[in-house]
Amino acid sequence: MTASVSLEKITCTFASKSGEGSYTAVRDVDLAIADGEFVSVVGPTGCGKSTLLNVAAGLLRPSSGSVKIHGEPLAGINRRAGYMFQSEALLPWRSALGNVVTGLEFRGEDAGAAREKGEAWLERVGLAGFGDRYPHQLSGGMRKRVSLAQMLILDPQILLMDEPFSALDVQTRQLMENELLELWSANRKSVIFITHDLEEAISLSDRVVVLSAGPATRPIGEYVIDLPRPRDVSEIRLTPRFIELHDRIWHAMKDEVLKGYAQTRNRTTS
Repeated sequence: MTASVSLEKITCTFASKSGEGSYTAVRDVDLAIADGEFVSVVGPTGCGKSTLLNVAAGLLRPSSGSVKIHGEPLAGINRRAGYMFQSEALLPWRSALGNVVTGLEFRGEDAGAAREKGEAWLERVGLAGFGDRYPHQLSGGMRKRVSLAQMLILDPQILLMDEPFSALDVQTRQLMENELLELWSANRKSVIFITHDLEEAISLSDRVVVLSAGPATRPIGEYVIDLPRPRDVSEIRLTPRFIELHDRIWHAMKDEVLKGYAQTRNRTTS
């Protein structure tokens, strides 16, 4: 079966801030995502998770290696993918509905048809009746719902998500995770989900990929998550199998997390 996304021997090297020497963020990374598969990538802070996501999006050209989308080499921006950022990416001068239909407008779709689709997507993410509200009038969870609708309305084949719920409180975060799973299960897309939260990764995913601490980050383990679907993320975390998987993966990544923490601490104190 051809993978939806295939990263082959990806290395990303950047010039150092001082202009002397270079820094290799990731080295010789192989990662393949099957059609309809939900894969989470976890690892220490600053280990290069977002770098790999940007490579898959076509926003960053790797120093070496190749990217294939459904078996075809990626040249430029990945037009088959939708990207949901960690930081707020809504346009503050546009209403919730206006933000949701932005992509359709850029595509040149009829305004009436775009509005109809936008209202339908707001309803699907639980925001019916909020289309005229502006981002500053919405809660953090509601803004994330708008961002989710903004991405999904374009019907991308691949979802690239960079810690999209990390800024939310625990309760709202779990609601959003369940919302994502419900939308995903209705029409399964291939998902690469970046997170530093191991519990979130296990709760959502079919497979969890663990990265080493940087520099020269590489995968150090892949774990199949054989928890039954559909899932409620708060309930699934209480099951014996979840606890078993969490214990197994955490022991594999603990040393890398401590290494990454030590490196970050050294940089801030030097």
